[in-house]
Parts: sequence; C-alpha cells; structure tokens
Amino acid sequence: MEAARGAPSVGVHTTIGIVAGETSGDALAATLIQAVRARLPHVRFAGIAGPRMEAAGCDVWVPMEKLAVRGFVEVVSHLPELFRIRGELRRRLLAERVPAFVGVDAPDFNLGLERKLKRRGVRTLHFVSPSVWAWRRERLSTIGRSVDRMLALFPFEPPLYEAAGIPVTYVGHPMAQDAATHTTRRETRELLKIRAAAPVFALLPGSRLSEIEMHSSLVLETASRLVEARDDAQFLVPFATRATRDAFEAAMHRTGHERLPITLLYGHAEDALRAADVGVVASGTATLEAALARCPHVIFYRVSRLTGYLVRRKLLLPYVGLPNVLAGHFVVPEFLQDDANARNLAQAALNLFDDTVTRRRLEALFAGFAKALKVDTGGVAAAALAHELAQGGVAC
Repeated sequence: MEAARGAPSVGVHTTIGIVAGETSGDALAATLIQAVRARLPHVRFAGIAGPRMEAAGCDVWVPMEKLAVRGFVEVVSHLPELFRIRGELRRRLLAERVPAFVGVDAPDFNLGLERKLKRRGVRTLHFVSPSVWAWRRERLSTIGRSVDRMLALFPFEPPLYEAAGIPVTYVGHPMAQDAATHTTRRETRELLKIRAAAPVFALLPGSRLSEIEMHSSLVLETASRLVEARDDAQFLVPFATRATRDAFEAAMHRTGHERLPITLLYGHAEDALRAADVGVVASGTATLEAALARCPHVIFYRVSRLTGYLVRRKLLLPYVGLPNVLAGHFVVPEFLQDDANARNLAQAALNLFDDTVTRRRLEALFAGFAKALKVDTGGVAAAALAHELAQGGVAC
C-alpha cells in the first residue's frame, strides 16, 4: 500500500491500541493482528491482551484476565478496579498518539473507552457487535457515539447498523475457516485415542473462572446422571486457562465426582466438540464453536437471580444461543437459570444422543452455518482498519 503524498504514513513508530476481554476475543484479535502485520509488518499493537494476541505480536500492557467478569451484579465489586484500568489505558494510548483503536467485544469496557478516544481524534473500530439484535437495542445510539466502524461477525447484523447510520463491515467468523467435515469425528477420536463406538459427551462449562464456579457442580451432576443411563459414556471437558481447569478439578473433589470417566483437556475445545456425539455447552461463543464442529448440543447458562431478572426484562428474542439466533428459530434446546438443572440437561442430552435422525439434521444445518460465515475475516478486518487509518489521515 502506497502512502498518499503529504499524508503521514504507517511506519515503525505506529502503535494501534487494542483491548480484548475474554478467550473468544483473544482469538479474534489475534486473527486481526496477524492479518494487519502481514500487510504492515512495522505496525505495533498494544493494550489489554491474552496469550494468542501476545503470540501474534501484541504488547501486553494489562493481562486480559483483569476484564474477565460477567453479569450486571457480579461486576459491581470490580467497578473501581475496572475504571482505574480504563482510565490509565486511555491516558497511555493518548500519550502514544495512537491513530486507531480496536475494541474486541467487551462492550461495557470498550465502548466507553472508544467514545473518549474518538473525541480526541482517534479512529475507533469495534470488533464483534454487541447483541443489539437480542436485547438493549437502545445501545445503538451509544455505539454510534463511540465507534467509527463496527466489524460484524454475523450476516444479520449489518442492516441494523446501516439503518442507524453507523458504518459497518461484515467480516464473518474465523472459526468457519476450519469448520468440521463429515470425517472429522472419526479422525479426532483416533487422535484423542477414544473408541469409535463409545458414547462421547463434550461438557463446556464456560471459559471464565466465574462461569466455572457457577457451572461446575451442575455439569458434574449432569455427567453423573448420564453415566447412570449409559455406563459406557465418556466425557471431554476442555479449559481455556490453567486457573479454570484447577477450579474444575477442585469441584470434582469437593463434590465426590473424581471417578467419573472425564478427560480434562487444556485448550482443545474444538477437538472435544468434534469428537463428541453430543455437547452440553454454556451459552456464548462456545455454542457457535459447537455448531461449526457439527456437534449437536444443548445450551445452558446460569447467572445470579438479579442479573437474570434484569436480562429477561430487555430480551427481544425468545432464545439466546447463537445457533438458534442464526437459524431464526429453536433448533438447539436451551435451559437457563432454574431450568438449567442436571435432570433437564442429562435428559435432553440423552434424547439427542438416541435420536440419530435429529443429530444428522442438525449436522447438516450446522454445515450451512459454516458456509455462510466463511469469509477471510482477518483480511477483511485488516482492510477495514486500513480504511479507517486513511480516514484519519494516516496513509498505508
């Protein structure tokens, strides 16, 4: 890319700010960083980052775990620390004279930061649309004041932003690039040394420590009930961090479930889902990962009662799971709050395991999701960032 005459150009001193708040954002941000640095190898990224971003070349000013807090009520006790981090980060970004900032998901943290940076002339992009299609539609006005461009993962999102006058680019989802094929389950089981005929259930209690604390006992009791019904059942439980794995192991000992046939995996969520006949998956990005792995699954989630009450009041859709949102109707069972109990989850998982016709239908539907979402996400997002840099007077 050639610099326009008279315009400042991207060079060795150009720093782009970036913030991700959880595991899925870390993966998305790493995809963007890799694509940008392939175009502009001298660009430096810095901010709040996870291990994948760091491996892609991002300078970690604050570790991502500092933002891994969920829910309205749960975040209250962390607010002073979060405000302090955000204020210090804003001052450092402005001192670095960053021409652009990319907030990756984490809207409660990033949108406020983006709004203040935008007022100071920084071009701001938000990577991953907040769920305005599901709830809190009023956030569109806040988003418009905060971002110069939204990078949307799903094809139903751009029309909402276009109607609100907010520049938007559809970038697809990078996980669709490596979506499973019909032969993947057999191959992955061979890799994990699992018998081809064994009933295998993937259990995904969440990627955050707070989710593990909320869901561990529920997932373990569900597994116990599944073993009572199928004594040859096996379970795969992947974890994003050492801390979440340690917390789950502690829950196994605390609840007396050490003897369950569970294989704990560090990372490898994709392998767990590809190997499984059925998944029991906490709502969030993992449900999309399950769909792209062609893993039939049931969705669950628990938060505090007050958080659940506040969310229900603002929901615009009857479902929360991404596979159901993409399909436009219920295709995957959802169990939330009190309905998320071991009896319901075990029975739904068994029903799905026993219903081969439904599982094959879901696998075909999920393959269609992968096709719709398969875009060169990193390349498209990098081009959008280059455009915003040019809009800000930085040629590249």
